[in-house]
Order: sequence, then C-alpha cells, then structure tokens
Amino acid sequence: MNPQPRPRRTFRRVVTAALGAAALTLTFSGSAQAAEGEFVYVFHDSSGAPELGRLVNPPSRECITLPEAAEEWITPAADSPRNFTDATAVVFSGADCRGDHFALRPHGGHASERLKLRSVIFS
Repeated sequence: MNPQPRPRRTFRRVVTAALGAAALTLTFSGSAQAAEGEFVYVFHDSSGAPELGRLVNPPSRECITLPEAAEEWITPAADSPRNFTDATAVVFSGADCRGDHFALRPHGGHASERLKLRSVIFS
C-alpha cells in the first residue's frame, strides 16, 4: 500500500514547478534579439524630394513595413538601402514582407536606387 503524499509537500512541489516555469518563460521572452546597428534608405517626400530614412537597432525576425513607403499608391517606393547592422537584411518590394525580395549582407551591404522596397526583415 502506497502512502498518500502529504498535502503540504504536494503544494510545495506545485509552487516550485510553477516558479520554475515562470522563470523559464521570463528567460526566453526576455531574450528577443535586435539587429545592432543602422539600416538606412532613401524615400521621397510629397514634393518628390529625397530624404533619408533610418531604422536603428531594428528587431530581428519581425517584418518592418517602412512608414514612408507603406502604401502602394506612394510612388516611388523607398530605394538605395544600406545595411549597417550585424544581421542580414532582406528587403521586399511590397508591404508586409511580400513581393520580390533581395538580401543585403551585414556590415555594409547595399543596393542602388534601382532597388525599390517597402518592407524589410532582419535575420
């Protein structure tokens, strides 16, 4: 015959397991990565004049639609991307990381004004 565990010991085990799970959750959720450095691109204001856009330490593995080029009716889209982050940047011709894409290597990867982009994701 097996003796029943004492309620106090069972409660202690449950609390210990819950605290351990909470600590693991906080550890993993706090470890979100960011691409360190700067990603720059050119966009055009309402008069057509070029301006410089920047993303500083952008989040990794999260699609970023460039606010200045988000809508398809905005022409031209952003261009001339320069990736000075420590992660690969994949740029997309459409918003929400859709459409044609092109990878820019970390630490200086770049493209000309012929490459049009509306969104980017960092590895």
